[in-house]
Amino acid sequence: MAKNSNFYPVILAGGRGTRFWPLSRKKRAKQLLALDGKQTMIQQTVARLLPLAAPKRFWIITNEDLRSAILKQLPRLPKAQVLPEPVGRNTAPAIGLAAFLLSRENPDAVIGMFPSDHVIADEKGYRATIERGVEIAASGENIVVLGIRPNRAETGYGYIEAGSIADGGAYRVRRFTEKPDAEKAAAFVAAGNYFWNSGMFLWSARTLVNALREHLPRTASLLEEISAVFGTGKFAPTFRKLYPKCENISIDYAVLEPRSAKGEQAGKIFCLPADFGWNDLGSWTALHEHHMGKSSQAAGNLIHGAGVFALNSSGNYVHAPGKFVAVIGVNDLVVVETDDALLITTRQQAQDVGKVVRYLDEKKLHKLT
Repeated sequence: MAKNSNFYPVILAGGRGTRFWPLSRKKRAKQLLALDGKQTMIQQTVARLLPLAAPKRFWIITNEDLRSAILKQLPRLPKAQVLPEPVGRNTAPAIGLAAFLLSRENPDAVIGMFPSDHVIADEKGYRATIERGVEIAASGENIVVLGIRPNRAETGYGYIEAGSIADGGAYRVRRFTEKPDAEKAAAFVAAGNYFWNSGMFLWSARTLVNALREHLPRTASLLEEISAVFGTGKFAPTFRKLYPKCENISIDYAVLEPRSAKGEQAGKIFCLPADFGWNDLGSWTALHEHHMGKSSQAAGNLIHGAGVFALNSSGNYVHAPGKFVAVIGVNDLVVVETDDALLITTRQQAQDVGKVVRYLDEKKLHKLT
């Protein structure tokens, strides 16, 4: 598959992955863990994009705690293009900074925004979808989002309402709805013209720069000032001083929602169906379900240990490497052990694990976060 000289993958890797505590910590967050195979999540993300772009075209937005580990895991990427945010400011400033930087380097740059922790089953189909998205993004002031066909009324994802079909199998986007309640989610799935928002977007650097200037002018001005000194001795202090002044807002709220409000034609937002086997592995429950989909283990137990004994138990996820694990008469538990912490919950409540990290932060128990 040929590399596109104007395609630049930008990978967002600043999150803490709190719902994967106690394995995920500030200095070894979820994206640095090998949750699905031998490679870490961020290594997998880069590897499946390398057929489309040379290493020198990759940019990673992360934080100071993770930068060193990312550089070790991805030694082929340019060090200067692994940028640590001074503070987290959500996705709009993060991807916006990349857009301002790349618009200076290559006026025709097409940016692909990718989270660093997704699982993709059909990588060939994934790359073909991205290539089509790059074509659409490069052909005008267009924004392309990869949409996942929903298979359940999930309340943890944003939804995309698809309108009329455009060239190349893409749909014009009518509107975005962020994390609806259960009743709305069920109605969206039943309607048949809604997709989950995967968080993967394609747009030209020029398009995104212009959109930020229109919808987020104060932050756009700050990002432009920061990007103007990239590659000089002024960059680091300017980045530290100005970036915290950017608005703390997602790209969905900052750009996509106001653009979609202009109407199906004027908004120029397109949804490409992403039929390549996607999972964002958002919790221990999602990880269990993902592995069970490719496993033949009896009774749905997924147990990592030095040895296993299971009796009258089903649906459990246990991570206790180096230890013999016995589960007797229990169902749908999540048990994760590390050297300094032990998590015990149910698969139904695994979404609440992030609350543990908030508690530890409040109590200033930073060694555990």
